[in-house]
Amino acid sequence: MYEKEQAKAEILIEAIPYIRKFAGETVVIKYGGSAMVDEKLKKSVIKDIAMLKYIGLHPIVVHGGGKEITSLLARLGKESVFVDGLRVTDAETAGVAEMVLSGSIGKSLVENLEAVGIQACGINGKDGHTLLSRKKIDEKGRDLGFVGEIEKVDTRLIRTLTDSGFVPVISPVGVDAFSQTYNVNADYAASAIAGALDAQKLIFLTDVEGILRDKDRPETIIRRMNAKEARELIADGTIKGGMIPKVDCCLDALDNGVKSVHVLDGRLPHSILLEIFTAEGIGTMLTPEG
Repeated sequence: MYEKEQAKAEILIEAIPYIRKFAGETVVIKYGGSAMVDEKLKKSVIKDIAMLKYIGLHPIVVHGGGKEITSLLARLGKESVFVDGLRVTDAETAGVAEMVLSGSIGKSLVENLEAVGIQACGINGKDGHTLLSRKKIDEKGRDLGFVGEIEKVDTRLIRTLTDSGFVPVISPVGVDAFSQTYNVNADYAASAIAGALDAQKLIFLTDVEGILRDKDRPETIIRRMNAKEARELIADGTIKGGMIPKVDCCLDALDNGVKSVHVLDGRLPHSILLEIFTAEGIGTMLTPEG
């Protein structure tokens, strides 16, 4: 008669050791992909973040917005140009990127969190010089314009917000010592922020099931591996293509002190809660070597 209710109780009981272990810890969530576009998935992610906050964790959201930037540039009659996945960014494009990221996307996420009772505050890397950046020159020496790489994360503003009970919602816009604005890749921004905060977890929401041995076969998902194993899989070609930069970000975060990094399918409702608070998890978890 009460089978459904008992099943729900069992799920809650399974979560108890994880809640106890992670209460008070920092979790950085890189929010992107379909979970930012599909309204149903967006509500699911917002509720997951709210749940983390309510049970005592300190979630921090770092979001992308590449599709939205491309769309607005197209409406303005400006073509988007990419080099090895990085947007070539002139001064006008940098301004549009900041407007989209820190304006429409960031404020929308803050509003959504506030709607479920969570205090949130949107900032970008220029606020408090949180993301001190420099011009990025790619491996082939090409100048991509105002594309930045992070030199240092100043955590003071982020910690002030979390200590005051707010969920920081961070746009990946960097700044240098001369107040020049830079467009920063959101994955690298999330990795740098998580490392600077000694986060317990860094979570990447993606449009794939996790890290796969065969990208065309979801059943080949790797549930858990350490940094050494990840580097070996890159070297032997198992991890390839667009997944390499993602895994590089995971490895950078682990090298900088993050306890574990998770690559999840953001198309699955409540993927964050399923990964953190169940024994099996649903994505790929990377841990430090040893």
